[in-house]
Amino acid sequence: MSTGVSGAPLLTVEDLSIRYGRVQALEHVSLEVRAGEVVTLIGANGAGKSTTLRSISRIVPIHRGRIAFDARDISGARPSDVVRMGIAQVPEGRRMLARQSVLDNLLLGAYTRSDAAEIEADVQRQFTRFPRLAERRRQMAGTLSGGEQQMLAIARALMSRPRLLLLDEPSLGLAPLIVRGIFEIIRDLHAAGVTVLLVEQNASLALQIADRAYVLEAGRLTIAGPAADLLTDERVRRAYLG
Repeated sequence: MSTGVSGAPLLTVEDLSIRYGRVQALEHVSLEVRAGEVVTLIGANGAGKSTTLRSISRIVPIHRGRIAFDARDISGARPSDVVRMGIAQVPEGRRMLARQSVLDNLLLGAYTRSDAAEIEADVQRQFTRFPRLAERRRQMAGTLSGGEQQMLAIARALMSRPRLLLLDEPSLGLAPLIVRGIFEIIRDLHAAGVTVLLVEQNASLALQIADRAYVLEAGRLTIAGPAADLLTDERVRRAYLG
């Protein structure tokens, strides 16, 4: 898959190390994402994939290294500042406000914005993109199916108008048919020019829609390259593709 992407990276992670107490979660991780790409990070449970996304969102403190977004150092930024700059994360497990409506959850995604007319226009855009959510706009988010909650989590993140979308395990706990639908949504976002960094247990699906990929093992990057190459890489096939 060719991106036609050039120029400076939109996101640069340099020599990133993260510790939880005495546990080294990430060690010397360096990666980049260019505007318009879908880049995937694959690896086993506990490899440090979610920690990488949480560090980019500035939710976990950095022990060593640097994170830059659009050539600006964000290593010391607050999570809310990072959202304002244009990075939105869809967290693992969706994290809905279960007792709030679908519409209220969407509006929460625009909490850093004050342009009321544009926010309303974006709500309508998300309802056009996700007709199921439009049908359930007044329904409590906690009563939605897993697939509908994942759609809502993605739509909520898009309400901040991100330039980079971080997706953490979007297929987790979903039936295969629903997973295919979620990956179609990611494909559509890619086609619309949204830049995506995707963490995903389903390595095969992730590599099929990504432009480039990184493999994370026990907190260290071990393999990197075009996603199509990793699909046929014997080490990746043995470890992650069955």
